[in-house]
Amino acid sequence: MASPIVKGQAFGTTETVTAAKLQNIVDSASFKDFDGSTEVFNVSGSTDIGTCVLAGGLAVKTSTGQLQLKSQADQTVIGNVSGGAAVPTAVPIVGAAGILVNNDSLGTDDTKGATQGNIKAFVENLIGTADKSSSSGLLAEGSQGSLTLGGGLIIKFGVIDKNTTEGVAVTFQDSSGSASAFPNAIYGINVTPQENSDAASETASVISPTVSGFTLAGYHGVSNSAIGRCFFIAIGY
Repeated sequence: MASPIVKGQAFGTTETVTAAKLQNIVDSASFKDFDGSTEVFNVSGSTDIGTCVLAGGLAVKTSTGQLQLKSQADQTVIGNVSGGAAVPTAVPIVGAAGILVNNDSLGTDDTKGATQGNIKAFVENLIGTADKSSSSGLLAEGSQGSLTLGGGLIIKFGVIDKNTTEGVAVTFQDSSGSASAFPNAIYGINVTPQENSDAASETASVISPTVSGFTLAGYHGVSNSAIGRCFFIAIGY
């Protein structure tokens, strides 16, 4: 293996050896760089000398001549993202050529990471957005809302007053009371009555469910009786 040091003085076979020439061996010596060029070692404080200093991310501290880590650009790290063996260089932490990719949609590249903001945006989109009443406590009959999940699933919910012996037609609505049907299809509807404390149990059921709504039927001793407050949850997309 060749020496990384190039001596500062070469002697011929018959050349006279002097003190100055002996001193030149060290004082004029240089280090080989990774590309074959040489850099003169200068203890006075050059910041780009020698193999370790120029190519290895080290610098010489001017005041003492000691080696220290070389300064580098902000938001970078020393690494290799070339896809193969290579000399480490300053790599951006965030960016297309960096370690993290700033993309709220995320991706499928297993060699890239996501930023904190990307993860937050992705999770919020996955959870979805809710349209609901701003009231507190038990909501009044007729109140409705919905939750749209990131994958396209929609959950609609509400409170209905079954105060008649006839079936009650329920139209899906948003929180403002405007009609709000499922855009494509409906999986099913679940209704639950608020039980009254008497001898006859109450049940509620769904008739003719569609993407736009359904008919609520109830039983309280007699078929389709007035059972009062009911709650529903419908799932579609």
